[in-house]
Amino acid sequence: MGNCCSDEMGAGRHSVGPAASSADAASTVADRFLRSRGAGASTQIELSLSASNLGDQEYFFKSNPIVVVYSSNDGALEEIGRTEVIVNSSSPSWNAKIILQYQFEVLQPLVFHIYDIDPQFHEVGEKMLKLEEQQFLGEAICNLSDVITKQNRLFTLKLGVSEHNLPNPSKFGELTVQAEESAGSKALMEMVFHCSDLEIKDLLSKSDPFLLISRMSENGTPVPICKTEVRKNDLNPKWKPVIMNLQQENLLMIECFNFSSNGKHDLVGKIVKSVAELENMYHSGNGENFFVPASNAHDCHSKEVLKSQVYVEKYLENSRHTFIDYISAGCQLNLMVAIDYTASNGNPRLPDSLHYIDPSGRPNAYQRGILEIGDILQYYDPAKRIPSWGYGARPIDGPVSHCFNLNGSTYQPEVEGIQGIMSAYISALRNVSLAGPTLFGPLLSTATAIASQSLTNNQQKYFILLIVTDGVVTDFQETIDAIIKASDFPLSIIVVGVGGADFKEMEFLDPNKGGRLESSTGRVASRDVIQFAPMKDVHGTGISIVQSLLAEIPGQFMTYMRTREIQAIS
Repeated sequence: MGNCCSDEMGAGRHSVGPAASSADAASTVADRFLRSRGAGASTQIELSLSASNLGDQEYFFKSNPIVVVYSSNDGALEEIGRTEVIVNSSSPSWNAKIILQYQFEVLQPLVFHIYDIDPQFHEVGEKMLKLEEQQFLGEAICNLSDVITKQNRLFTLKLGVSEHNLPNPSKFGELTVQAEESAGSKALMEMVFHCSDLEIKDLLSKSDPFLLISRMSENGTPVPICKTEVRKNDLNPKWKPVIMNLQQENLLMIECFNFSSNGKHDLVGKIVKSVAELENMYHSGNGENFFVPASNAHDCHSKEVLKSQVYVEKYLENSRHTFIDYISAGCQLNLMVAIDYTASNGNPRLPDSLHYIDPSGRPNAYQRGILEIGDILQYYDPAKRIPSWGYGARPIDGPVSHCFNLNGSTYQPEVEGIQGIMSAYISALRNVSLAGPTLFGPLLSTATAIASQSLTNNQQKYFILLIVTDGVVTDFQETIDAIIKASDFPLSIIVVGVGGADFKEMEFLDPNKGGRLESSTGRVASRDVIQFAPMKDVHGTGISIVQSLLAEIPGQFMTYMRTREIQAIS
């Protein structure tokens, strides 16, 4: 899944080796610039729809059905698309595809309404039909992830009639939804870019250029999808390959920036070309001159053409397995949870405690973090058996434990579903004494052992460990060593900070916010596996911080699968 990856994510790029260079650190800061410009990963999905036994079969009822598909946001419906009308059929199969974007990190509730179109309206275009004038045949509701996670991405729903007061819903048939990725979603374009004669932007040195690649939306707004690494002190840079999920007709904006550590990168120049035009540049060997908006022109479309040029040195097209291919083939995403029980959380009996359980049912910060993650991931784990631990507390008559089973069991850490986590969490608050310090090493080692065992048993599983904490870890090197070991296994780690602590020192955990992690023996991670963010951070896009962390999981998952050449096989 996703729009782009670079050779940074290729096999062995993060393998055992020396510590991060200044260019590596610069590239991670540039990654943040990419995300600040609104980059996001999504995959275009086509829904095919069919139905059976529509209407009341006791009266041999046949209809002229159409399906109208809506997205649902807090109960508000927004129409996505409509099928054509099938004449005189109780078991129609519609040809029209419903197009939408699949996003792993958010729930995507879908509502399907089926109507019988009166013959007098058969000459009216589907989009012009007034639905209130038609007979309602039934409703079906699901999340897009319900469909994506089924084998063959095929999901059958009973048609209900709850909001339309129709009799006996059992008489109103079934709707079958099948999801397919659009053909372009599996097509990859690998390109290598280089530039010549870049303008010097730094007073005391050459420029430190990188490319930001954006897809132009229908309204002309650029949507960032990819960036290269930063090349230090180079006016004729050649970047590592970028791999983009695009179609020939896609229009791209390629911007060259001079890197600045404060995040205010200077625009060197840009071009706007279709994918097909970039392919022609490769075959011809010709470069394209950068341009910049004219600084003194009254016309906003005026531009100044520069001497600097960009070239396409390599262009390859191929297909690939996608994130959705692995999921629909049966690969499971298994959640694991770890909760901070250190004394800095405050007395759980008092309302100012981060662990206070509100009698009104309002979730505290720990519960909110778990619910936000769990509500998404539960659809990808059929068994819903979730290992759940606490850390930093003293069980009754025992020493402080930095990894204890929330359910109180000596040997078995699993609980049943999200509600099982909530129950075990509250029960543990009554049965342990909050203590400290905050150590992640034992938790990470335990989670890695579970992922390792799954690998040994040849299971198609990938694990996501959620750690919720109110403070800064004190076992820095042990934590780094454990993270680097975890990068070799099917595991990703999300760390969410709650409360008002200063989490600046925790940013070392996230390679997107700091330098590359190095173990005590000189190893670096074989891939990126961890992100950290405090819950109080808010994204201007309306996406929560937890969702933004989840958005990186498919990329980490695919890096693991590709570097280990694991195929998506049903």
